[in-house]
Amino acid sequence: MTIYDDAWVKAEEAKRAWLDANGLYKADDEHASCGVGLVVSISGKPSRKVVENGINALKAVWHRGAVDADGKTGDGAGIHVQIPVKFFYDVIRRTGHEPDTHKLVAVGQVFLPRTDFGAQERCRTIVEAEVLRMGHYIYGWRHVPVNVDVLGEKANATRPEIEQILIRCDKDIDQEAFERELYIIRRRIEKAAIAAQIQGLYLCSLSCRSIIYKGMMLAEQVATFYPDLLDDRFESAFAIYHQRYSTNTFPQWWLAQPFRMLAHNGEINTIKGNTTWMKSHDIRMASNNFGEAAEDIKPIIPGGSSDSAALDAVFEVLVRSGRSAPMAKTMLVPEAWSKNTGELPKAWQDMYAYCNAVMEPWDGPAALAMTDGRWVCGGLDRNGLRPMRYVVTGDGLLIAGSEAGMVPVDETTVREKGALGPGQMIAVDMKDGKLFHDAEMKDKLASSQPYSEWIEKVVDLNSLLKDVPETAMFEGAELRKRQIAAGFTVEELEQVLAPMAEDGKEMIASMGDDTPAAVLSSVYRPLSHFFRQNFSQVTNPPIDSLRESRVMSLKTRFGNLKNVLDENSSQTEILVLESPFIANAEFDVMVKQFGDAVAIIDCTFPVGPSLDDLRAGLERIRAEAEDADSTEW
Repeated sequence: MTIYDDAWVKAEEAKRAWLDANGLYKADDEHASCGVGLVVSISGKPSRKVVENGINALKAVWHRGAVDADGKTGDGAGIHVQIPVKFFYDVIRRTGHEPDTHKLVAVGQVFLPRTDFGAQERCRTIVEAEVLRMGHYIYGWRHVPVNVDVLGEKANATRPEIEQILIRCDKDIDQEAFERELYIIRRRIEKAAIAAQIQGLYLCSLSCRSIIYKGMMLAEQVATFYPDLLDDRFESAFAIYHQRYSTNTFPQWWLAQPFRMLAHNGEINTIKGNTTWMKSHDIRMASNNFGEAAEDIKPIIPGGSSDSAALDAVFEVLVRSGRSAPMAKTMLVPEAWSKNTGELPKAWQDMYAYCNAVMEPWDGPAALAMTDGRWVCGGLDRNGLRPMRYVVTGDGLLIAGSEAGMVPVDETTVREKGALGPGQMIAVDMKDGKLFHDAEMKDKLASSQPYSEWIEKVVDLNSLLKDVPETAMFEGAELRKRQIAAGFTVEELEQVLAPMAEDGKEMIASMGDDTPAAVLSSVYRPLSHFFRQNFSQVTNPPIDSLRESRVMSLKTRFGNLKNVLDENSSQTEILVLESPFIANAEFDVMVKQFGDAVAIIDCTFPVGPSLDDLRAGLERIRAEAEDADSTEW
């Protein structure tokens, strides 16, 4: 029997906090590499078989997760299934209520602080207050049955109290509207818990359609830890499952997957840029679907989220604002399109051009299993750097995941087998009972809106810059002075720039940057070196836009901070460059094109005797930038 060691938990939390504050570890850099997959009934009919296949598939990818020295603590595993309404009707009856079968029922899977009973009660109060504030009825709470014998010492030491809240919809609204209100309720709960400085409250799911069971147990023990999953009444039309392998990070119960809408195997290499852009998008983000509650869901990405959790948060808000899961995937993780215009249908090109105008791609190795309640999809990133294999069975199931053979099937009745390629997708519309392959799905999405008309507003700056003559501005000592200020060394001039200019050759070097960080270096490191050091942090092969021209692009946009939740032509009022690298004369032409929207900020400052000259200069630059930005808005 495992024993809860409160001292160990506090010491572990203190160690992580110290590392975050003083070391190279940052909680915001959480990444994971995992096993992921889905099982879905193409007809959309719930069955016990789908749940059992999902559980068995999860057991089959156990080797894709790490195991602690205690042999029982895992990095995280879980399964996402539809709510078995009849099962929860019986649960409601045990609370002393008779369920109203004519009204929608929702279930929230809630992690609470386990040893702080006062905090537990405050958490329940926050949850209940927000549900009642929205105008819905609470049947009651349920302690989720668990079998702690399958947990390792560390998993059990950090185990939360796991409860379910049972909610009845008391409004005359459909499932989609109820789901949107539950999303707003959850975001309000999360913000209220932060305001009350309560740690340990986490809602795995709050939905009238589906529920998530997850934790830090081994993949083969998920159904054993949660006996609910072994109940014959637990039926579902889909099962999305995930086994986490945390990459150089600390596993935690809440970071286990699946998340609310997707499960992700891979890494988002552009995560810092994506999260920063989302902070900018938050400012103008609004939707009629959220009404006056639009501010309650911001910031869209909660603090401390892993890359997968951040992707899920943005995916979720796109879906709740009215987009389907396949469209949200297409916007966030598109296929490579800008260099393949001769091969892709024109309608697809226009759709991707629109997506590029609205949202920055979340790029990196990714195998995704996703659902919005109606659609269940599997998809890959533009490079196809994670596997996703699938099989369509004779009894109408789509099984897709990181490996072949995760679910034993009757080979004599298999209708189709295959593997997704880079940027491809496979999807099931459970409402209409139809399977869509990649081309069918993208044809459907591309014809859903007049993208060809919308992108006519995009301005191609390259057409304005192609014939602009360039003359040298400096030479001799004046040129050398500026090269030194920019951090150029003799080595770079002779071994990197000269061969490129004279022979079109590139210096061959190893991946990464093993030189000292600027704060530790005895050699001047310009600001640009920060971005070089910040890039190669993951264990993927080095890629660049020259060697990988089919899948990579340096396309740069300006003026793309419109409302990302809109779906109209206003989002395409942007200017596009094929590359951010432009010459001085080209820059002058571009600034003229921008017109009155340009603000010029002097980034130089006088060097005086004070040690605070740099700080004062940076603060002035920041203040001027913020003033210019607020004036523009």
